[in-house]
Parts: sequence; C-alpha cells; structure tokens
Amino acid sequence: MPEFSAAALREALLRVQRQGVTAARAGLIGAADAMVKQAKTNASNGRHPRGTPTPASPGMGPAVISGTLRRSIIREAVKRNPTGWETKVGLKPDQLPPYNSRTPSSRYGLYLETGLKNGAKYPFLEPASRLLRVQAEVNFVKAFAAIDWTASTAAD
Repeated sequence: MPEFSAAALREALLRVQRQGVTAARAGLIGAADAMVKQAKTNASNGRHPRGTPTPASPGMGPAVISGTLRRSIIREAVKRNPTGWETKVGLKPDQLPPYNSRTPSSRYGLYLETGLKNGAKYPFLEPASRLLRVQAEVNFVKAFAAIDWTASTAAD
C-alpha cells in the first residue's frame, strides 16, 4: 500500500477542494440558467397587441405584448460568498416597453406574479422556481460527475 506524506495528502485534498468549488459553481450556473429559460417560456403564453384582451388564462403565465418582460428575465453574475456561490434570477430593473409606459417590466412582472387589480394572477417566475429543485440536482450531478477525482497532479 502506498504511503502518503503529509504534504502530498494536503495537496491532494486541496485539489479535491478546488475541483469541488469549480463544480459547485458550474452546477449553480446550469440550474439558474434553466430557471431563466423556463421563466421566459412561462412568460410567453400567447401573443396580443397592447390594449386588447390577453389570450392567457389566469393561473398561467402572461401573454407577450412587446417582449420586454420576457427579455428582462435574467440571472445575475455568480458571486462567491462565505458559504459558497450565489446568484439571483429575476427581473432586470428599469426595463421599459417600447410603447409609452412609465411602468418598468420589473413592477409589471410583480403585478402579474402576485395579482392584478382584478385579482387575476399570471405567474411565470414562481412556477419556474419549482423546477429548480430538479434542475439543481441534474446540473450538480452533471458538474460533479465530470470531475476525474482520481487524477493526480505533478506534486502527487
């Protein structure tokens, strides 16, 4: 049985840590991007001109008028924090539709998600977030499976 020096063991553990951190970031990016994609799909429930009745049904995602809401769904940059990685999926602020409106898509999206004046809801982000648990597992398994944990470095 081969023996490891303390320095070789330390190097091997640091390599495993680096690979794990890199894989965790990749898994998070994949899961968040999948949520963005699903939210954009949810926010594309038909199409209609501004001022006409929506073909979307309450409880389903909204229909597209100008596409501003759909384009404003984003994933923020992935950042390192003390416990790992973080990112946010949501609506980019201050995105105005091309027609004369003072309501940015982030505010309009909130109204659609939580309820309009008539009480109708057209959620698109919350349903996408429900898929995140499945997408996270798929993306993290994929990211960690891509690592050759047995590969050695020159220092090993």
